[in-house]
Amino acid sequence: MATSTSNLLVSREGDVVTITLNRPETRNSLSRELMLELQAALDEIGSSDALGVIIEANGPVFSAGHNFGDMVDVELPEARSLLEVCTRMMNTVQDIPQVVIAKVHALATAAGCQLVATCDMAIAAESASFALPGGKGGLFCNTPLVAVARQINRKHAMELAITGDAVDANTAASWGLINRVVADDQLYDAVRDLMARSIRGSAMAKGIGKRAYYAQVDMEQPKAYAYAMEVMAAGIVTPDCQEGISAFFEKRRPDFKQSAR
Repeated sequence: MATSTSNLLVSREGDVVTITLNRPETRNSLSRELMLELQAALDEIGSSDALGVIIEANGPVFSAGHNFGDMVDVELPEARSLLEVCTRMMNTVQDIPQVVIAKVHALATAAGCQLVATCDMAIAAESASFALPGGKGGLFCNTPLVAVARQINRKHAMELAITGDAVDANTAASWGLINRVVADDQLYDAVRDLMARSIRGSAMAKGIGKRAYYAQVDMEQPKAYAYAMEVMAAGIVTPDCQEGISAFFEKRRPDFKQSAR
């Protein structure tokens, strides 16, 4: 399976779909058009039997963030609409049941950095870097900071946003923005290894677990436990859970049947 749009390449190999940002001439900026195409691709994947999604990019930049061409001489309703499109797309990355991994080979800045932070996991090449450059200009990176500040501590998030300076991949990893850094020539294999380990097991349980994680992670602890307890209790009585338990006692590989949706 392979399809293309004006801004994306979408291909499937086995259980994994790869979405490639494919506008290198615009530094893969997240134009309204690109975000709507990415939204449509995520919606389609989310309702499919795929188990994982890799988001990558062609060209010398992973993504330069919002396309300023969409912002020239706009009125407030149009500016708000643009950010609503972006927010919905980012939320969909976390709403779909599939595991989503960012494969970052170069600079991810502003909303491009937001996209990396939004993905369930991310691996970067040593040549990658990350920035929220609004602190150097006239538009502070408020919405990118929502995602970034939920991945790293407040002081580091503020440093990124206030200074606007880029940090290298190793710094981003030490701050918790990405999972790990690998040599540039190992990026492909590292992402696929992480994906292979991430999609084993029950697709149904993983999809429910992903949604539950994002729902509870910012709750107060008593509320988080109450919510997670109900989700887990419901999971115990599912056929996939019972199959996993039976397989454990019978010392065999489980045969999970339920889909992620």
